[in-house]
Amino acid sequence: MRSGVKVAVIGGAFVLVATGVGYGGYTLLFDDDPTSTMSAPKRKTGPPDPTEIDRTSKAFLAAWAAGNAKEAAQLTNNPVEAEPLLAGYRADAKVSKTVITPQAPTGAKVPFSVTSTVTHGAVSKPWSYSSYLQVVRGLSTGKPLVEWTPAVLHPKLQKGTSLKTGPTTAAPVTAVDHSGRELSREEYPSLGPLLDALRKKYGKVAGGTPGVELVITSTDPNAADQTLLPISEGTPGKLRTALDADVQAAAEAAVKQHDSASLVAIKPSTGEIRAIANSPAGGYNTAMLGAQAPGSTMKIVTAAMMLDKGLVDGPASKVECPATVQWMGRTFENLERFSIPDSTFKDSFRRSCNTTFIKAVKPLDERGESGTALGETARKFFGIGLEWKTGVATFDGKVPESDGTETAASYIGQGKITMNALTMASVSATVKDGGFRQPVLVPPSLDDRELATAERMPGSMSAALREMMAATAQSGSGRAAMISVQGNKGAKTGSAEVDGQGKSNSWFTAYAGDLAVAAVVQSGGRGGEAAGPVVAKVLNAR
Repeated sequence: MRSGVKVAVIGGAFVLVATGVGYGGYTLLFDDDPTSTMSAPKRKTGPPDPTEIDRTSKAFLAAWAAGNAKEAAQLTNNPVEAEPLLAGYRADAKVSKTVITPQAPTGAKVPFSVTSTVTHGAVSKPWSYSSYLQVVRGLSTGKPLVEWTPAVLHPKLQKGTSLKTGPTTAAPVTAVDHSGRELSREEYPSLGPLLDALRKKYGKVAGGTPGVELVITSTDPNAADQTLLPISEGTPGKLRTALDADVQAAAEAAVKQHDSASLVAIKPSTGEIRAIANSPAGGYNTAMLGAQAPGSTMKIVTAAMMLDKGLVDGPASKVECPATVQWMGRTFENLERFSIPDSTFKDSFRRSCNTTFIKAVKPLDERGESGTALGETARKFFGIGLEWKTGVATFDGKVPESDGTETAASYIGQGKITMNALTMASVSATVKDGGFRQPVLVPPSLDDRELATAERMPGSMSAALREMMAATAQSGSGRAAMISVQGNKGAKTGSAEVDGQGKSNSWFTAYAGDLAVAAVVQSGGRGGEAAGPVVAKVLNAR
């Protein structure tokens, strides 16, 4: 065994230590070692047994700790992808010392902790984390192997990412809200990915100087580096955002009540984004990048279309709301098949009557407009489908041309329509203000961005929509959620069915005062029951 490498049993735990900047070549041998070429055991089938799991995991972790990337990779079921990442652990991430401590396996899953040192030049910093591996049976050889995924090396690694230590490409930034209060990822964990994206885009113009960091870097040129460990500090620049620390704190607390939820809050009079929150925090920014059917919250846009096309004159217009309606051989129905005799448009909106809005397809179909009218209205008055430039990457909604039964489904927010919390918060903000103001996270003056624009609604249209959203909040499907919210308010509920998902996604969008909020809770059911209380908590933080 070469100098600088130790193997020991400490307190019953198998500890692998590779010391010194140079990793020693090292092979750990066991009786009946799975990597041995001395014998040719019969090809086994079925799940690995406990002995195989123990030996294979220890052999892999020992080779990794010793810096033997090729040997460790050969103990996985994908050595071609594993070896470059394992080799990069020393060469690119500059890990100079590693201690790996396996814990007791749970079936074929072996958790372990890593305590290491990262060295760049004359500076060394400790680095610790936990991960796990899974032992599987090789398909062709029958040997027990580590199932390779980049997350074995570090839990935040994904396909197309790797570890790297070196001078940063962008200076660090201290993000502050619109009134100058600092926004840290420790206090506001949902903002972590956004802060990385803002740093990548605006680090140079914010006035800071780069440092040296261990980061997760991606082959995607649009992805921001994710800092794991600062080695030598740079000087942060200050970046002012449109966020509000109080509203952001309320949003973080509200979405945290659910396993999977997202929320955006917007100031209608300016389009400034006041809060962005996701649960779980720190991962994919579903609030701004998600693309899902919005359910009945889309009826705000459908109602605007019906008003614009002259299908109804206003909230008092008489409409039909039967329990079911047929369109091209498909039956659409209301929740629990309710009906409203002698209904007005406002009644159908506040109670979210599906059949009223689907019946709007027929006259437009006779004009040859049914498949395009909704998308035209969404672009014309709400800016949906235009290219928004908020300051970070966003998905800005999609209302594509449709035909057949998909057209009817789109009028109630199903079919091929896709939205997220950002776009639906903007829809409510547009109704409240009377016109679309493109949401912004950082001032456009930072990079001379040209914001998307749309036509301002006719006064009669915005007034009608506000009246119907107010009725929804005060006496309709949104009443229970909005009862605690004071002031001039409006709301719309939604639930969206998803293929293969037993329970609908819960949607809710609302405004009160000069704040509009939208939230979606995955598998939350009715909009007023799950997403509604989330939105109300944030509106009450005004």
